[in-house]
Amino acid sequence: MPDSQPQQPHSSGPSSGPFGFDPADSDSLLLCGARLTDGRTVDVRLGGGHIEAVGTAGSLTAHGSRVDLGGYLLLPAAAEPHAHGDTALSAEVPGPVSYDVPDVQRRATEAALLQLGHGATALRSHVRIGDVQGLGPMEAVLQARRSLRGLVDLAAVAVPRLLTGVAGADGLAMLRDAVKMGASVVGGCPDLDPDPTGYAEAVLELAAEHGCPVDLHTDGVDPARLGRLAAMAGGLRAGVTVGPCGGLGRLPRDVASRTAEQLAAAGVTVVCLPQGGCANSERHGDAPVRLLRAAGVRVAAGSGAMRDASNAVGRGDPLEAAYLLASRYGLRPEEAYDAVSGAARAAMGLPEVRVEAGFPAELLAVRGDRLAGALSLAYSRIVVHRGRVVARTSAVREYCDSAAAVALDLPRQGRAQGTGNEPGRSRGGETSP
Repeated sequence: MPDSQPQQPHSSGPSSGPFGFDPADSDSLLLCGARLTDGRTVDVRLGGGHIEAVGTAGSLTAHGSRVDLGGYLLLPAAAEPHAHGDTALSAEVPGPVSYDVPDVQRRATEAALLQLGHGATALRSHVRIGDVQGLGPMEAVLQARRSLRGLVDLAAVAVPRLLTGVAGADGLAMLRDAVKMGASVVGGCPDLDPDPTGYAEAVLELAAEHGCPVDLHTDGVDPARLGRLAAMAGGLRAGVTVGPCGGLGRLPRDVASRTAEQLAAAGVTVVCLPQGGCANSERHGDAPVRLLRAAGVRVAAGSGAMRDASNAVGRGDPLEAAYLLASRYGLRPEEAYDAVSGAARAAMGLPEVRVEAGFPAELLAVRGDRLAGALSLAYSRIVVHRGRVVARTSAVREYCDSAAAVALDLPRQGRAQGTGNEPGRSRGGETSP
């Protein structure tokens, strides 16, 4: 349905909560009339956290609640491969930023919920450990992870400052403790250590010992160093990710191409940050996304800083990252969205999602009928995690009465005339976003 024709539910079902599902029957949900990127309009039935069936509109029977997705484009949900929950939302804090456990937990939780609302149902949060904060930030993020269970999946990356020499001994011990606490990814910033190669070796050895994936911050300006990292990373089965690699974009093209080929051969994923830098890397240009993709490197996109000292206006919005990949880097909309969805999930070791039977019910509905338009004006969104609606954002756009607005039939969202009900509110078990 076009935005100019908001509709109210037209059929009844079980009593629903404000997100369009029955909490007592949250394992069964029918998404009605959604548009797919191939142009089909379908019904999608969810159950047990997976997609049970996909059929033509009106062909599937609801076993529980229904959500009307007429006018929405249904996509695999986004994932966030590079967040910083420990520093998020701290840009405007007066005085020094607090790293007390309750404060970090609050910031990490709020940031995760904001990103969930944008459409990311899985997050990888890099957490600095060591220095005066010790393991406090890690404890806080892990507590946030537990409190968010069922809403969004949150993985913590342990990021020590130093790992080599006498000063690095404490960092290495703390990194081991962080993994024992529950950090599921081993990370760090080799560029900040006096011995970057030794730092990377230490991370890879510990990750191999515990069967953890690796996610390293690096500017990527030293091709020899990246080549050595690729050579070391090839044997790590859990996977290696590096980013944001803005320095690669400043290298001569032939040098950058050879380095990209080495990364591709080793199966190393590059996570770029089109929305800005992050707390653990300087902003020195952008990763050469098209060059990396041409070499066969899996390229995912993350958000980086979210309203902290590194980027006071960071949104943490994966659809904005995809928009920037399309508008600035020249990727096709499908390629750009894959960088924040399929490629991001693969980088995080998560199962693939397609809008097909048998795949995980991790979905994002965005108002619109084409992907390019959704990336351009992605305001209204409905987020599905583990088969239930967990977040909803509804935008209202209205124009004053004018001959021009009527003649052009400008797209509009608003309240249905005479109903008093807002689009997106449930009635009789079905919602009309």
